[in-house]
Amino acid sequence: MFNLEAEIGRKYDLMTVSLNEAGRRRWAAIEASSLGHGGVSMVSRATGMSRGTIYAGIASLEDPARLELEVSGRCRQAGGGRRSLSQSDPGLAAALDRLVDPTTRGDPMRPLRWTCKSTAALAAQLTIDGHPVSARTVAAMLRDQGYSLQSVRKTKEGEDHPDRDKQFRYLDRKVRQYQRASQPVISVDTKKKELVGSFQNKGQEWHPKGCPPEVNVHDFQDKELGKVAPYGVYDLAANQGWVSVGINHDTAEFAVATIRKWWRHMGRRTYPDATKLLITADGGGSNGSRVKLWKFQLQRLADEIGMVIEVCHFPPGTSKWNKIEHRMFCHITKNWRGRPLESTEIIVNLIGSTTTESGLKINAALDKRIYEKGIAVTAEQMQTVNIKPDKFHGDWNYAIAPNERS
Repeated sequence: MFNLEAEIGRKYDLMTVSLNEAGRRRWAAIEASSLGHGGVSMVSRATGMSRGTIYAGIASLEDPARLELEVSGRCRQAGGGRRSLSQSDPGLAAALDRLVDPTTRGDPMRPLRWTCKSTAALAAQLTIDGHPVSARTVAAMLRDQGYSLQSVRKTKEGEDHPDRDKQFRYLDRKVRQYQRASQPVISVDTKKKELVGSFQNKGQEWHPKGCPPEVNVHDFQDKELGKVAPYGVYDLAANQGWVSVGINHDTAEFAVATIRKWWRHMGRRTYPDATKLLITADGGGSNGSRVKLWKFQLQRLADEIGMVIEVCHFPPGTSKWNKIEHRMFCHITKNWRGRPLESTEIIVNLIGSTTTESGLKINAALDKRIYEKGIAVTAEQMQTVNIKPDKFHGDWNYAIAPNERS
């Protein structure tokens, strides 16, 4: 059954996107006039315009001065319309500015100092302060003052170490030196821990329309499935890597165990004539420059493979420059975006199937071993570490040679 009022509303929705205020008012006036008696009420219900606005439009249809004004591009006569709140309440803009950023422009003890500054909260506080205003008006004023909705941005790296640039140049020379000699260079790090189970994973994946995968509402850790800690090894020259998916703690023992597996399964096949190995690593975490267990475990690895292991750590606060971050880990994240990591098998398969157009290849395996936290390395054990600090920042750059076998 034909519904005239719905048809008027449909036409208005189609027309309104290309008309300004004056054009919408004129269209509504013409539509109401053509309907005759009751037309104004019907158009008002269909479009949401007030009856007064439509009557004003009808009156202006026969007003040459009004038509000339609208043809010129103006919607109202000069001085027409309601005065803005910023004009009728001169102190409103300054009061809003103080609320939005109280630490630099106002009292740090203001009521909104420790609350979410939504437009509703700002409007409520302004009203209490004697500036009655709606949340919609607050949003418009914020836009006019140059504010916009923004999330935080990770840019602060802390204070730069005075030898930061020198360390980067040292590291670059060392990597080039190894690669010219066809010796292996690897970048190592731990990817962030992941919840195992039917949990939301950021990103989108193609599915039949209206059939997204369903996951748990809350991200409470499953006591049986727990979390996993992927530790990765990336070969800079070969563009390939190894990831061990640990089921408990990310320790130095776990880190070196992963490097050992990479060497056994990938490294020694790629570099059969290697005599030394260079590791580039962050300055903190399980492979930190101050971690005694890291160096003790590297000594055991050096003894096993009979090679000198040289380590170069990135300066403090520069972990984002570690090659493994933007050559391997980021592609793993892209490969499993939008997909629930429901089991360790799924995680291992998703990591292992990650590839890029540049030929990245990753092998992955589940490490079910339990690595204990807080293992202390004694002074006697550290005496067995055949370590040689470099002349330049020996705390960041050092070599561990195999101990002579008796």
